[in-house]
Amino acid sequence: MNRPTPHAAAPISLRAHFGFLLGSAALLLSMFFLLRLALLVHNRELIDGIAPAILAEAFFNGLRFDLRLVSFICLPLVLSLASTRAMAARGAHRLWLTACASLALLLGVIELDFYREFHQRLNKLFFQYFKEDPGTVLSMVWHGFPVARYMLAWLAASALLAWLFHRLDRSTHPAPAHAIKAAGHPGWRWLALLLCVVVSVAAARGTLRQGPPLRWGDAFTTDSMFANHLGLNGALTLYDAAKHARSDQRKLAWQDAMADGEAAHVIREQLLTANDTLVDAGQAAVRRTYVPPAATALPVRNVVVILLESFAGRYVGALGDNSRITPQFDRLAREGLLFTRMFSNGTHTHQGMFATMACFPNLPGFEYLMQTPEGAQKFSGLPQLLGARGFDDLYVYNGDFAWDNQAGFFSNQGMTTFIGRRDFVNPVFSDPTWGVSDQDMFDRAIAELRARGDKPFYALLQSLSNHSPYALPDPLPVEPVTGHGAYDQHLTAMRYSDWALGRFFEQARQLPSFKDTLFVIVGDHGFGGVEQLTDIDLLRFHVPLLLIAPGIQEKFGATRDVVGTQVDVVPTIMGRLGGATTHQCWGRDLLALPAGDPGFGVIKPSGSSQNVAILEGDTALVLSENRRGRLYRYRVGATAAADAFEDAAREQTMAHRLEAFLHAATRSLLENTAGVTTTHTTAAANAPRRPAAGDQ
Repeated sequence: MNRPTPHAAAPISLRAHFGFLLGSAALLLSMFFLLRLALLVHNRELIDGIAPAILAEAFFNGLRFDLRLVSFICLPLVLSLASTRAMAARGAHRLWLTACASLALLLGVIELDFYREFHQRLNKLFFQYFKEDPGTVLSMVWHGFPVARYMLAWLAASALLAWLFHRLDRSTHPAPAHAIKAAGHPGWRWLALLLCVVVSVAAARGTLRQGPPLRWGDAFTTDSMFANHLGLNGALTLYDAAKHARSDQRKLAWQDAMADGEAAHVIREQLLTANDTLVDAGQAAVRRTYVPPAATALPVRNVVVILLESFAGRYVGALGDNSRITPQFDRLAREGLLFTRMFSNGTHTHQGMFATMACFPNLPGFEYLMQTPEGAQKFSGLPQLLGARGFDDLYVYNGDFAWDNQAGFFSNQGMTTFIGRRDFVNPVFSDPTWGVSDQDMFDRAIAELRARGDKPFYALLQSLSNHSPYALPDPLPVEPVTGHGAYDQHLTAMRYSDWALGRFFEQARQLPSFKDTLFVIVGDHGFGGVEQLTDIDLLRFHVPLLLIAPGIQEKFGATRDVVGTQVDVVPTIMGRLGGATTHQCWGRDLLALPAGDPGFGVIKPSGSSQNVAILEGDTALVLSENRRGRLYRYRVGATAAADAFEDAAREQTMAHRLEAFLHAATRSLLENTAGVTTTHTTAAANAPRRPAAGDQ
């Protein structure tokens, strides 16, 4: 008589296999439901005003996306119906299911704070951070979040899942007495396989409609951005980001919007004024010579640009907030010119850097421009324009210039003097993740500015303390912020950064060059909060822009309400210096706009989303990658709000301008014609830096 070997697996009946398959799918769906619930609870401050029915709709949408992922995870169990031996390999099935569930759990844990920070589900930002500098990112995560607690919870949950899959295996395993009937007729197995494949394909598509399968846009069924995001599955959005990471398709997403000639015509109407003369029209989209009105120049010869990390407009007192987070900035605003409707071009620092200094917008597919080959051309930004006028340069930064390829990019643009974290001796405070404190950065900037000679100069001072993990000096020179829940730590860092800014100006006023200098203070981007205006989270882009210079209020007043973005900073600076300037900036001089012009700006968030928006006056049009648009009447400040409305003619006009802007800018980037001249040379990324005053 044939006896089974001691280690041979008992045959599995179709009923038992289906029980294990369905039980596993139910267990996975329950896990994803709990992860979605955890994301909701962790970010519960965002649900204020969202009706329960809307949240229920988000969870229903989430179930569809979860089914997609579960169908992929359970595919090996479905395919095992083709073989009785495969059906009996329960150990391998349990290992696979546990590994997939554990990985999904880990991503879910990571996403709790990822969403709080960026208001986005997991996307290509996840890869970009680790690609940039894994050591710095790991340090930021370790010092900024309760990693040990999260990891213990993840390990415990993974162990629980392994036990549950084991119990499910035991409960659906046939008793030895029934083993002889276990395998069933092969015909039934093949029929079951066919039916399961059909069901799996339908679940993987996520929809029974004809055409494409379930896409991220199918989760956007409500007026609440948080509810829409809640309906997504983070593991799927991360997979989609990985799949498209090296795809050129997204880089060209807006290139079919219209013909080149039409795009050039529309964008020239947007950007050129009576003070501009188009040059090289056959080779460049908007290269022009700008002669500002003589009456708008200021008696200045130096420029200092201060790029403030995460300086969100919603928490600036001068822009309407009453929390006293920024008393120093508010005081400075009373002596300068404040732009109340200023927006960052993107939602990350590197986008703020190249938009503000290189005068080029944040485009879909090129959000990491400073690190891509296309970013190697010389843009008509401040380094190019002031370098051509013989200005000295200075770049002072708390951190490492290797991050975001800052040294390579700005060296290529013409900057030569870089002061970074390795150049500070005995700093007041040094954070192991990013570098020295804002106090140290501004103190070094004062020393460098004091050492400048009689030659005109421009400087970029970039702060960093208001960035996770918000490592600040102890004792703290300001009172910690309270009453804002999860944002207290972030706002405390913002208050400290504001304090350091005020301290800098107290010292700067003693410099001989102060009376001859135009100071430009602008936020690099905002950050997520409770309010989420429009589908693109408009308040993440709202930042202050403040100009301080002798006689500026007498000439221009205390505030301006025109719409602007960071690409308008360079033309506005050049207008105050006076004289003719040939450039190809994708912005305009905000202090020399035609009468009645409300200003405009094009903005785009970081990450995998290809959504873009154009702002004109108090109207915003958010356009998705599939060209679906939505109009909003918005306001920022103390009574920030956004209300959707319909106006087909206005939507069509704004969409046409937006598409022309994206098309022309992308074409100029790809054809290497985005700079002052058509012929470009690229400096080495590691160009030697000139020794700076104070180097030791």
